[in-house]
Parts: sequence; C-alpha cells; structure tokens
Amino acid sequence: MSSSTVTPDRPAGPTNPPMPPLVYVPTTDEADPAQRRILMHTVEDGRTALYVYSAIDRLHRFYLADNHWIVLDVAGLQKAFDAAPYDLLFVDVSPGLQEIEPEPAR
Repeated sequence: MSSSTVTPDRPAGPTNPPMPPLVYVPTTDEADPAQRRILMHTVEDGRTALYVYSAIDRLHRFYLADNHWIVLDVAGLQKAFDAAPYDLLFVDVSPGLQEIEPEPAR
C-alpha cells in the first residue's frame, strides 16, 4: 500500500505572527511599583485593548517615551487578563498618544 500525503511547509490561510517571549507593558506611575496598574485603552468600537511592545525602544517610540512599564511573559499576560480582561492585544502598535516620526531610510 502506498500513501501520497502532502505536508505543506506552512499552514494555509492567514496566520498571526509569533508572540514575543517577553513584552514591555505600559503602567501607571505610582511611586511604589507594587501599586502600579497596567494601562488599557478603549478603542473606537468600545472594546478594551492592551498595547504591548517587543522592545523598550518600541514602547518609547509608539507609546510614550517616559512612560513606566513592566516586563511580562505569556503567563504574566494571562494573569493580567484574568485580573482585568481585555478584548484586544496589540503588539508594537501605536494607540495614537503621540505623533510618530517616520523611521529614517536605510
């Protein structure tokens, strides 16, 4: 008996990029870091969004340069979701808090 099964190199259809192992998450600015809360935003359609960044320079560029932050792994993001559910998770996206300068040409 022979079988002719084809295994594609990648799955068909749209896929999401892989999640970074660690992300920088904007927080409030209380003096005691234990009292800080993760900042979430309401988007135009009323859903709650969490904006996270794969590198600190991206948080500074896309969010706010002087914002406080914490680093979370996927398990930490799950704990944050369990404590305060969000509808959307954006990675390396601007929530529109500041005007973004274009990246220099390379």
